[in-house]
Amino acid sequence: MPKMKTKSGAKKRFRVTGTGRVKFKPAKSRHMMMNKPKKMKRKIRGMSLLSAPDTRIILENFLPYLRGLKKIRRPVKKSDTNKAA
Repeated sequence: MPKMKTKSGAKKRFRVTGTGRVKFKPAKSRHMMMNKPKKMKRKIRGMSLLSAPDTRIILENFLPYLRGLKKIRRPVKKSDTNKAA
């Protein structure tokens, strides 16, 4: 079976963290910044994390070879660890 191709637009727009979350840069930060409110410019300054359902879509469909390396880890509840012991 042939290899799957990574979407070149996705590899430019998204980064995967060590825990498997997907980071992205918010839109509307490229030009005409003098017409945007100061609050909006502050909010779009850094990188943001995608929600879990969107992360799954990006990793499965657009970045297929990062999916196997970095799996989404779900936090373990304290009640689950007590039952196992």
